[in-house]
Amino acid sequence: MHIIILSTSVRQGRNSHRLSLYFQQFIAERNLATVEIVDLAAYQFPVFDERLQYIEHPTEQMLDYQQKINNADGVILVTPEYNGGYPASLKNAIDLLYKEWQRKPIALATASAGPFGGAQVTTSLVFSLWKIGAWVVPAMFPVPQVQNQYDETGRPADKEATDKRAQKFVSELIWCIQAKEKMSAGE
Repeated sequence: MHIIILSTSVRQGRNSHRLSLYFQQFIAERNLATVEIVDLAAYQFPVFDERLQYIEHPTEQMLDYQQKINNADGVILVTPEYNGGYPASLKNAIDLLYKEWQRKPIALATASAGPFGGAQVTTSLVFSLWKIGAWVVPAMFPVPQVQNQYDETGRPADKEATDKRAQKFVSELIWCIQAKEKMSAGE
């Protein structure tokens, strides 16, 4: 089983990436799956003007991104909340692909500098993912005041409580991945 952690902020000084680092360590330490961070800051995609399947000469980065999403059994999508919504970099990355998202189990981890943990971003994000046929896992991982909850390396301030929440969250994603595999195998 292979899980991608999609780190969606491209902002300098971003704090949500700390959450991506945490999940990478959490999954790897427990040997729950192979895991990889796909960091949108490293891709530098142009502003969306067409789906990848219709682009005559896609960049190597676009093709690499497509392959990583395509090969993932599931995705932990880590997004900050900017002004009640998700960043343009994420909308760009979602819209670049289409069939790659269909029936892909996606677990949402949201983060904010304020007290709501990115809760306001979920409505619009879930709707966008639903419209393209992604399978949004029925578990969320909101993190308020992310800058105080994780250090720059992803180490949580309260490891025991954070690990307990993460176990439930990641277990739900893994259950959905396994359910999809069983359905695909015709069980």
